Amino acid sequence: MAFGRLGRLGAGPIPTGKAGAADPTPALIEALHEPVLVLDGYHIRHANASARALLGDHIVGDYVRLAIRHPAAAPILSGDEDGPLALTGLGGHDRLWELSAGTVRPGVRLLRLTDRSAQRAAERMRVDFVANASHELRTPLASLIGFTETLEDANGPEDADTRLRFLKIMGNEARRMQRLIDDLMSLSRIEADRYSAPRETIDLSAVLGEVVDELRLIRRDGERLQPGGMEKALVVGDRPQLHQLIHNIISNAFKYGREGTPIRPSLRIADGKARLTVADEGDGIAVEHLPRLTERFYRVDPGRSRAIGGTGLGLAIVKHIVERHRGTLDIASVVGTGTTVLVTLPLKDR
Repeated sequence: MAFGRLGRLGAGPIPTGKAGAADPTPALIEALHEPVLVLDGYHIRHANASARALLGDHIVGDYVRLAIRHPAAAPILSGDEDGPLALTGLGGHDRLWELSAGTVRPGVRLLRLTDRSAQRAAERMRVDFVANASHELRTPLASLIGFTETLEDANGPEDADTRLRFLKIMGNEARRMQRLIDDLMSLSRIEADRYSAPRETIDLSAVLGEVVDELRLIRRDGERLQPGGMEKALVVGDRPQLHQLIHNIISNAFKYGREGTPIRPSLRIADGKARLTVADEGDGIAVEHLPRLTERFYRVDPGRSRAIGGTGLGLAIVKHIVERHRGTLDIASVVGTGTTVLVTLPLKDR
C-alpha cells in the first residue's frame, strides 16, 4: 500500500528540535525492518540498515536515481506518483519489491521497499501445483473416456476379450485417479495442520511394526521386508501422519528397489533423537535429482513412476509431516546400489 500524504511522521513532522539537537529520523527508520529511505528533494538524506544492505552503504547523500536504478521506479522517484509499483530484479534476478512513497512535509519524502518475493514464489507454486494436478488427472481421465467410447461399440459376443482387456485398463486408471485424489487430500490436511504442533506421545517403534506387518500381509512380495533394530522411541507426534510417513517411505522402496532385493527398515536412538532408516537395493538416484525429490509431482523417471502407480506426491507428503514434527529428512543414494532414506525426530524428553 502507498503511504499517501503523511503530513506527519509519528506525532508530528520530522522535528528539528532545539538548536544543535540530533535529528531523530535515523533512529526512527532504523526501527523498521523494511528498506526505508528519506529524501531531501531528490537526494537521500537517510537510509536504514535494510536499505543500505540492499542498495549499498554509499547511498546516503546520493541522487536517488543512482541508488535505485530501475526504469519502473521513475514515476515515484520523480515525485509524480506515490505507488505502489512493482520492481523486479532489484537485489537479485528472482526478487520482487514493491516501492511506495509518502510526503512527510514539503520537499521531504519517505520511500519504502516491501519484499514480495515470497508471495510471488507462493503464487508460482500454486499455479504450478494446479497445472500439474490437472495434467495428472487429465491423462487417466482421457483413457477412461476413450475406452468407454470404444466399449459402446464393442458390445458383441466376439468382443468379450477386448472388453475384459479394456475394463482392466479402465479399472487401473480409475484407481490411479483415486490414489492421486487421496494424496492431494492428505497433502491438504497436512498443510492445514502445519502450524499446529502434535501433542500425543507415540511409540515410533510400534508404528513402524504396524506398517511392516501391514505391508507383509497385503503385498505378494512382503517377504522382502527385513527389519533391522527397532529400539523403542517415544516421540510427540500425530499417529496417523507418522503411520503415513513410514508407509510412504517403505512403499517407495518397494516401487524403486530391484525385484527380490531386501528392504531394510530400522529405528535407533542416537544423540537424543529417533533415527528411522529405510534402505533399498535398487538402481539408485543420480545426485542432481536428490534436492528435488520432495517437490510435488517431481519424478526422476516419469514413465516408470506412473507405470508402477506413483502419484509424484509421496515424498512431498513425507517432507511436510517431518517438518510438522520438527524433524529432518535426508536422502542418500548411489547409482546402481540403492537408496537410503533417513528421518530424524526429536525424542519426547528433548
